[in-house]
Amino acid sequence: MIKQALLSVSDKTGVLELARALADMGVNLLSTGGTAKLLAENGIKVTEVADCTGFPEMLDGRVKTLHPKIHGGLLARRDMPAHMSALEEHGIDTIDLLVVNLYPFEATVAKAGCTLADAIENIDIGGPAMVRSAAKNWADVGVVTSADQYEAVLAELKANGKLSDKLRFSLSVAAFNRIAQYDGAISDYLSSVKFDGEKVTEEFVPERNAFPAQSNGQFIKVQDLRYGENSHQQAALYRDLYPAPGSLVTGVQLQGKELSYNNIADADAAWECVKSFEQPACVIIKHANPCGVAVGKDAHEAYAKAFQTDPTSAFGGIIAFNRPLDKPAAEAVSKQFVEVLMAPDFSAEALEIFKSKVNVRLMKIALPQGGDTAWAQGRNAMDAKRVGSGLLLQTADNHELALADLKVVTVKQPTPEELNDLLFAWKVAKYVKSNAIVFCKNGMTMGVGAGQMSRLDSARIASIKAESAKLSLQGTVVASDAFFPFRDGLDVVVDAGATCVAQPGGSMRDQEVIDAANERGIAMVFTGVRHFRH
Repeated sequence: MIKQALLSVSDKTGVLELARALADMGVNLLSTGGTAKLLAENGIKVTEVADCTGFPEMLDGRVKTLHPKIHGGLLARRDMPAHMSALEEHGIDTIDLLVVNLYPFEATVAKAGCTLADAIENIDIGGPAMVRSAAKNWADVGVVTSADQYEAVLAELKANGKLSDKLRFSLSVAAFNRIAQYDGAISDYLSSVKFDGEKVTEEFVPERNAFPAQSNGQFIKVQDLRYGENSHQQAALYRDLYPAPGSLVTGVQLQGKELSYNNIADADAAWECVKSFEQPACVIIKHANPCGVAVGKDAHEAYAKAFQTDPTSAFGGIIAFNRPLDKPAAEAVSKQFVEVLMAPDFSAEALEIFKSKVNVRLMKIALPQGGDTAWAQGRNAMDAKRVGSGLLLQTADNHELALADLKVVTVKQPTPEELNDLLFAWKVAKYVKSNAIVFCKNGMTMGVGAGQMSRLDSARIASIKAESAKLSLQGTVVASDAFFPFRDGLDVVVDAGATCVAQPGGSMRDQEVIDAANERGIAMVFTGVRHFRH
């Protein structure tokens, strides 16, 4: 039975309805400061914690619930006579339900210009202490740390007059998870603050390191997977605590078999690539590499061009669109074997076309508000990679190349059409495993060479791919994700038909390669940035 509940919330969402429902059930309500005032103003009978403890709130509210009458009521085991006798001896009533959400530390430090003083004042002390006490004693106490939990709690109380063991345990787990998230956020912030002992005023806004002294990444499990990269490996999918809008993990699977570890990895590569384009685009991924990328006037045209790049590799691939999938595009895609198909939305006709293909996984990933291309901003801020007993962290490769960034280094100047295709090719190269060589023309990949130990071999493979697809590379442009260390790679792409090349530059033999480009009569631009992808 719930005889007494303590409510102390920073976020007041839904608390009036919860408190009124508890009061109607005869539950005695305790509360603090602002919460108590809100309840009283709305005609809900409530006892202030200060009246319960006999000790006033002090230090501007820093101390109000840190008292034996609160923690004794939360921590006492009802099945232990010694605990209950101690409560009786000291005049302490049990607290059977705790409703607490914490000071908004994460939201505070996320604001531009947040002062150190404001951050510190938003570190909750009493709230986490009570939550830990209640969560530890989950067998006797229900602990609610989010307004999202109110409905389930009230439903059980109305149905059974008490909370089930199952619900109390799940609430306890959620409470400890919330405390871990909260403490992790505080540690991340304080570990990132640059402080050299200068005088700290109330207005002091500290500089912060991008990489804190301790990293406390928080991830929530989305699902267990059948197996990992190989069948003898176990795996699960987790998402960021606060996932970026329009990211893969925010998607909804509309139909098809369960996504595998490899499906998810390839789907992410396809999704990140396709959302970098503003025009209608299609990306086909196979084994983490784009085997076909194109833009067009609509989804259907983009797909037709992307598929033409490498029909052989597209078999069993992952396909992503940055526009809703309509009937013409769906009809075209349905003619090939596809593992996963992603789009911001699917028309009713498109869904009907794939209804009979029950194994095809359809993923809908909603566009953030703000228009067709606003979702392109929903990107990871950091990339992570595990190494032996360690973690490599880096800022994500979100660099976007603009026309003004290109530096022409040859006598021959690129045409406007070649410059447009160079920007397209450069976007694709960013998502191709290094060493990467990408031939493009008219907003379409014509040959992709990926993941070779030698850039020369990547250039040769890209040419072979184009020949296999019966595509002419005459008049194409080429993007190389890193510099040409020698002229031999340049000669291969020019021999294949390329008339313009983009590369980062920065090699000690840059002049040799520039001279070779002038000798072969092609245009070449330096981007000043590389896109290694390992």
